[in-house]
Amino acid sequence: MAKSEQHQAWLDGLDAQSRAKQGGFIDGISAKLRRSRPVEPPAHPFRGAPDFWNAFEWPLEERITRFMDNFKAVGGHPVRLADMEAVKSFIAGKASEMSAKYIIRQNQPELNELGLEAALPDAKISVWNSDPNEHWKARAAEADFGVVVADYAAAYTGSITVLSSKDKGRSVSLLPTVLMAIIPAERLHTRLGQVLVNFDRIGRENLPAGIHFISGPSRSADIENDLTIGVHGPGVVYAIIVG
Repeated sequence: MAKSEQHQAWLDGLDAQSRAKQGGFIDGISAKLRRSRPVEPPAHPFRGAPDFWNAFEWPLEERITRFMDNFKAVGGHPVRLADMEAVKSFIAGKASEMSAKYIIRQNQPELNELGLEAALPDAKISVWNSDPNEHWKARAAEADFGVVVADYAAAYTGSITVLSSKDKGRSVSLLPTVLMAIIPAERLHTRLGQVLVNFDRIGRENLPAGIHFISGPSRSADIENDLTIGVHGPGVVYAIIVG
């Protein structure tokens, strides 16, 4: 027998042993449940979400209320403001309150028009990827505030969706101490499925570099369930709904 055949026979033997152990394990569980071991895969009569869930929709005001309740429940700070002028004043006020000296923001049209630079003359504000010689991950890591405009949000899960591109680095939402996520009200949907379907429509070849779902501040707990905030991302997250 050739060496390759011996190797394949050895692998086949290991596979048979593994399957036997699995079968014995499942047989033991079936015996305790007093029923025979299933040998056929279960039927799946439905594919995707059922029709009633696809039709489920909250009106805008309820979407806003539900989102704010769900986001607050996980430790986030939801805020509703009338317009972008109020957003500018809010961010400037928080920067003064928290003594934020370094702010990084995405290179987005809404933020270019916001005028944070004029509202925060004593803070250094950097625009992501505006200088090809800058070390942008390092700048984001040392920032007090990161400012982004959300691409989508889902009220049912209290989630914000932020996409990555050359002008929208993921580090802006992941590395600063505080995240300011601005959510235009028209981008707030009821269900997460209404967000995900957009990625199916554009096709795999057109997917963004990153798709990030943010549901409150970074949270981490070890095996003893000691909760720590801000280990893997911003410890304070403001969701600012505009409109």
